[in-house]
Amino acid sequence: MPTVITSRDNSLLRQARGVRDGKIPELIFVEGLRLCEEALRSGLSIQAVIYSEEIAQKERATRLLANIAAVSERLASVSEKLLATISYTKTPQGIVALARRPNSGPEELAVKSLEAPLLVIVHGINNPANVGAILRSAEAAGLAGAIVTESTADPFSAKALRGAMGSAFRLPIWAGASYAEALTWCAESDIKTVCTDVGAVTSYTEIDWKNSKALIVGPEASGLTREEVAAADEAIKIPMHGEVESLNVAVATGIVLYEAARQRGQRG
Repeated sequence: MPTVITSRDNSLLRQARGVRDGKIPELIFVEGLRLCEEALRSGLSIQAVIYSEEIAQKERATRLLANIAAVSERLASVSEKLLATISYTKTPQGIVALARRPNSGPEELAVKSLEAPLLVIVHGINNPANVGAILRSAEAAGLAGAIVTESTADPFSAKALRGAMGSAFRLPIWAGASYAEALTWCAESDIKTVCTDVGAVTSYTEIDWKNSKALIVGPEASGLTREEVAAADEAIKIPMHGEVESLNVAVATGIVLYEAARQRGQRG
């Protein structure tokens, strides 16, 4: 049976706010029916679920709560007003799950068992929505995983999870590597690194993506530094018309990854 919470100072609600604000790093904040469904389907370890009395009346939510009750350690019902005190969004989504953060180390990238793996290295991108969108494109394009460097927004933050729409739960991720560590690991794994650079001579369609590759994408405002570009094995550009100087980094990543997927026969 769910616990009924009536005070905003309840310990579970205080914990939820801490997770939402990144103060309890071992847990992640999953908000909304769709994301909670994805978390359950992906086998995340769900510690607690907090839901509004109103959403519990909906058939889809009723099914989810019935399934999630079997695996969650705690279930709690609150009013919409109380749910708003923990919600990440301006309009509460009706349900919040607190789940154990997925493992995210180099061991998650089991590339040795794969033929010609394709990865993405997300470096220095501080907009979590873009990080989430990149992970979503990476899963959709059939990538083996992603490396998210220490200077990048947390791929498991509430905003990044909303952008990824469940992909962060399924895509193998190594989070917290330094740029040098990521490139060294790729070299040791016989994976060639390819960075995006507006000053590159080679177009993204002109290289062979069928071999083991890791696409490096950097900060949208400044791009990768000259040193970071030089450290990669290859550099590519996306040709642009008119006076456009750059593309949104998530859009640019999707364009390149789908060219790689096309060449590999996965799309197109």
